[in-house]
Amino acid sequence: MRRCEPHRVLSPAESDLHMSRFLVFSTKECVATALILFAALGFDASSVCGQTTGQLFSQADLPWLRSTNEGHRGAEEEHLETDRDSFTPSTSTVKSGRLLFESAYSFIDNGSSSASHSFPEILNRYGLADGIELRFGWNYEVGGGGSVAGGHSGRHSEGSSEEKESQVLYGLKLMLTEQDHWLPESAMIVQGTTPTSGPETASDMQLGYVFGWKFFDGWQFDSSLRCISTVEEEDHFNEWAPSVVLKVPVTEQWNIHSEYFGLFSDGRFDEKNGQYFSPGLHYLISPDLEIGVRTGWGLSNDAADFFTNAGLGLRF
Repeated sequence: MRRCEPHRVLSPAESDLHMSRFLVFSTKECVATALILFAALGFDASSVCGQTTGQLFSQADLPWLRSTNEGHRGAEEEHLETDRDSFTPSTSTVKSGRLLFESAYSFIDNGSSSASHSFPEILNRYGLADGIELRFGWNYEVGGGGSVAGGHSGRHSEGSSEEKESQVLYGLKLMLTEQDHWLPESAMIVQGTTPTSGPETASDMQLGYVFGWKFFDGWQFDSSLRCISTVEEEDHFNEWAPSVVLKVPVTEQWNIHSEYFGLFSDGRFDEKNGQYFSPGLHYLISPDLEIGVRTGWGLSNDAADFFTNAGLGLRF
């Protein structure tokens, strides 16, 4: 909802009280959304009319829509799936006891604002147990626009002045369901980011749900929805980030993808609507090492004109 009264600078006491009330409300809103999605698609232990969710979804045994609980997920030679491949995170979690290191560089052409540079976009994903991974990362950004990296919040910074900021990322990723024909493979991400330098001092909270299917010969369709509770210059609001991506293998080592994603503010003093189209190309050097590049163009007035991202994923 847009504000009807002029924007004013709050006192420190008012700001702290406003922020605490906002974070409680927006976090509840994000949690409610995630729980609804979890209940609708992720609770495999419940029964409906005497059947589990997996049994219901597996009634149509289509040859082009396979099941991942038939053993291929447990294969040790399964190649890594990074979250940096696209704005949409992967549906998989890192195996227990293994570490997946991801890093990238992004260049963002913000049109009338100064260009943004984002590096090193570090994301460490460690498997705590089967279906549970710990996430920790760090990034540094300089420029006049928001981030289009999947792991970090997409703040819409305004103005032509160049700002510098860094932030630390921390959280968990939980596997909800494995693919069983029409039942998708799905996961939930709960993470936060806290500035370590720059003009902003407030932490962001992010809840996300990602689901997808593998079909044909390795083709994969994934979709995600994230709710980000954030603050800009004492303006407290939510940001919704929906995305869909189609990944197609070209050879055993090469694959390409085509993606749409958006960043939509909710409750911001000056609402923003950023939408993007983004193709990408990735090369698997070994089952544990991948490099890739993706690029994209803005589809709306509030989006950046152009961006490109290049990086790698290394599993230990």
